[in-house]
Amino acid sequence: MAIPQSIKEQLNQPYPLTEDQITFYEQNRFIKLKQVFDQDTIDYFNGIISDVVKQLNKVETPLEERSTYGKAFLQLFNLWREDELIKELVFSKRIGKIASDLMQTKGVRLYHDQALFKEGGGGITPWHADQYYWPLASDKTITVWIPLQATPLEMGPLEFSAGSHEIVDGRDLEIGDDSETLIQQKLRVTDFKHVIEPFDIGEISFHSGWVFHRAGANSTSSTRKVFTAIYMDKAMKLKQPENKNQIVDWETWCPGTVVDQEIDSHLNPIIFQY
Repeated sequence: MAIPQSIKEQLNQPYPLTEDQITFYEQNRFIKLKQVFDQDTIDYFNGIISDVVKQLNKVETPLEERSTYGKAFLQLFNLWREDELIKELVFSKRIGKIASDLMQTKGVRLYHDQALFKEGGGGITPWHADQYYWPLASDKTITVWIPLQATPLEMGPLEFSAGSHEIVDGRDLEIGDDSETLIQQKLRVTDFKHVIEPFDIGEISFHSGWVFHRAGANSTSSTRKVFTAIYMDKAMKLKQPENKNQIVDWETWCPGTVVDQEIDSHLNPIIFQY
């Protein structure tokens, strides 16, 4: 099945950023952008991604019996390898250019993608910084967070601690109860603004690997469906892993790559470059 031409065009048309938006991202290490995609595009990928998640999901444990992490969302990785239509979204030049321009790099590679489906009644996603898990040599990393429906506060949209990439304490914590408690305590005594806002249809966010973020519980009866992709500077180098999770990520997302050399495995294609 071919992707509709109108959607394919939107995926590859540039989304103009202002200097103010680039400066905002540089200072806060997150940004929310409205109308990146239209309703038809979001609805199209909602259907495609939902079908693939349904096919691949193996979680059968009842929600109330799962850990805090398990209650936060159903998580499936690298759907671009499972479905050619999802690959079109992950490889979007529109998204890749935004990612590159916000990080002020000459281009971006893919690290990996993931579906994050927070079921109706699902719990919080605890405070954390993504880059704790990544064996990447610089902070030139960025995650695009694409809600596949309008996401009001009661569904648990992504929340950010603006500018918190400056905090070192808490970077060594896995996502879980401890990260929620300890990072929340740290943020409470700082001046970093806690940003909690709904997402409109077509509104998406970008955040860096070291900015702290979380999401609230989904108090509705509907699943909060989100698709994310992580991009990195196209010149990103692999660093010596600092924890067991980074070793796993090296083997899983950067197979065959070498410490202190550019990450260029078959799983890390260049998505956009100048």
